[in-house]
Amino acid sequence: MLTPDGRLIVSVDHPSIGLVQPGTDYFATYQHSEEWTLGGHTALMTFWHRPLHAMTDAFTAAGLRINIISEPFPAPGARELFPDIFVDRPSGAFVCFLLFVLQAD
Repeated sequence: MLTPDGRLIVSVDHPSIGLVQPGTDYFATYQHSEEWTLGGHTALMTFWHRPLHAMTDAFTAAGLRINIISEPFPAPGARELFPDIFVDRPSGAFVCFLLFVLQAD
């Protein structure tokens, strides 16, 4: 999302997610596609796996300054909506997304 003050806000899958899948290489860059259906409409979604350094390198090469990198906690109501995910995580924390706030130089 581009904000009026020139910030770009991006949320991506945490790059360490690839580490838990057997046979994946954290340092590799690759894409995969899935079909998603919402509201009766199907769309092909394409995702890219990139290690953290590849993401930050791409942002800075595009002339963007990284203001924030964070690993946000789930929304407060998530534990009630998805109780099975939180069984082994009493603190509620888990690695899932990275949030970047970037600024055009």
